[in-house]
Amino acid sequence: MTLWRKIDRDVRDTLGEGALWSARDNAFYWVDILAPALNRLSLADNTVTRWDMPARLGWVAPRAEGGLIGGFQDGVANITLDPLTISERNDPEPHLPGNRMNDGKADRHGAIWCGTMDMAEEEVTGSLYRLAPSGEWQVIDTDYTVPNGPAFSPCGNWMYHADSGRRVIYRFAVDENGARDREEFIRFSEEDGYPDGMTTDAEGYLWTAHWDGGKISRFAPDGTRERSIELPAKRITNIAFAGEKLDRMFVTSAATGLPESEFDGALFEVDSGVTGNPAGIYLG
Repeated sequence: MTLWRKIDRDVRDTLGEGALWSARDNAFYWVDILAPALNRLSLADNTVTRWDMPARLGWVAPRAEGGLIGGFQDGVANITLDPLTISERNDPEPHLPGNRMNDGKADRHGAIWCGTMDMAEEEVTGSLYRLAPSGEWQVIDTDYTVPNGPAFSPCGNWMYHADSGRRVIYRFAVDENGARDREEFIRFSEEDGYPDGMTTDAEGYLWTAHWDGGKISRFAPDGTRERSIELPAKRITNIAFAGEKLDRMFVTSAATGLPESEFDGALFEVDSGVTGNPAGIYLG
């Protein structure tokens, strides 16, 4: 039985990422980092809208005041749509012009957690940051090659975050003030590819995309793999639950570095058989 279907659209993403469900907009958002572009799939009529972005965009999250906040190459900015407006950037790394934002999410406390990386993927200059609702930046962890995630447990006590280049998913203890006690949670084999974007389901299991692995996997709270779902794209990048009941799973992929194909860079809907958790909203 096939557990996936490809969402029909005219454009394939060079580097699809930043999967986000917005209940307020009844829409699934994701980015194409390298285009750069922001995409929106309306669940009301299944139409896809795409906006060109002025710089590489790694992620978006909903803002309590309306619109989105996005992680650009040169910092975060508020984004409104219809018509498109983008505010001035707030950059935690003005001293590292070769870095860019890669992946990020809002937590239940209204803060943003996001990672940076070297655009050339040559230097270990990436960090994990927490952006408080006050606009204050906090460095949580450093020395990342390609940061991905984060994802939060339903209980709110744990955060999962990957260094894809090292094939490792870490687990942190978290609260409203930050994170502590980093530990190695899952290590991918060469056959598995690299851990990429992540989310959790309502049962507390962690879902992870496999870059160069062509699948997504579900891991139990103790780190054991419960199952994997194979997909026809090689570079799977991110996952989010969507819909009124959070029972629809959307999965992004990338075409960069691959021959042209029907599936690489496509957006997929996957029958996961479980439900997800509501997305966090940034309170800043």
